[in-house]
Amino acid sequence: MKPTIREVAKMAGVSISTVSRVMNAPDTVVESKRSRVIEAIEALKYQPNAFARGLIYKKSFTLGLLIPDIENMYFAGVIRGVQDACIKLGYSLMICNTDRDKERTLSYIDTFHEKQVDGVVFASDILYPEYYEKLVGCRIPFVLVSSHSDEYEVASVEVDDEKAAYDAVKFLIELGHREIGMIGFNHDNSVSGPPRVAGFVRALTESGLERNAGKIKYANHRFEQAYQASHDLFTAYPELTAVFCVADEFAMGTISYLKDRNILVPGQVSVIGFDNLRMSGMFIPKLTTIAQPIYQLGYRSAEKLHELLTDGTVSVMKEKLEHKLIIRESSREK
Repeated sequence: MKPTIREVAKMAGVSISTVSRVMNAPDTVVESKRSRVIEAIEALKYQPNAFARGLIYKKSFTLGLLIPDIENMYFAGVIRGVQDACIKLGYSLMICNTDRDKERTLSYIDTFHEKQVDGVVFASDILYPEYYEKLVGCRIPFVLVSSHSDEYEVASVEVDDEKAAYDAVKFLIELGHREIGMIGFNHDNSVSGPPRVAGFVRALTESGLERNAGKIKYANHRFEQAYQASHDLFTAYPELTAVFCVADEFAMGTISYLKDRNILVPGQVSVIGFDNLRMSGMFIPKLTTIAQPIYQLGYRSAEKLHELLTDGTVSVMKEKLEHKLIIRESSREK
């Protein structure tokens, strides 16, 4: 049989709670007792039982992560960041793919409650009132990543989507482009869609190109839909010489559409994406894009949730990480 914490305590001549403190907060135990406990653990080859540890501290040492589309390449980086932070901070991680389905999301929150997760990272989706009320009602602390809430005071980590989109379009304007279109996220299920449109419009307006502000077609987060949106965009506005896409996957869809129509990128049309996925530097042509610190967004969201769980509050409620323009082959001067 595996040795128990009770046997460790008996061999070391201390209480069970002292053994637990040695394992989880060793600095709170005097050295003489700490040494005896460590010797007993080594002699018995004791491995702490996570369930027992949870009972003592009234924690599961598990975090939940709600992801809207686990097939989306963007979320691979977010998940990796959250996972690495969890390893560092001593948590296990439960990942649930919501497909942006309300009933499924609410069901997963119930599951998290049943599994007694300590907190939840809520990724890249709208915080609908139903979600907020369910999380608060279940008393599950949570933070938002690649999202924010204007309605509720909730901790979040994201980039400045409006400014990032502005920088992308400003770059195209500085290259000499005057006929610029956009492939955007449908607004009915997107947090980042509206501010990225706002950045697009602001850059155009500042440069006296507001006539382009309506040259936008929308898609639902997928390559195939971006391909169709590109068809609709260039059918309506064949004069375009540049396109801002709100995701790298959209930029790939746009370039594929143009290639199928024998339109050269960047020879005839420049295309800029958003995210800087790993594929962005492998695609042909290599994508010019706005880089989000995807891994860091995931990592910081887990750190922020740990801060909330530990201190009951966070030092920065709405945290913005820096974006960066990455210039590659899919853009050129007009």
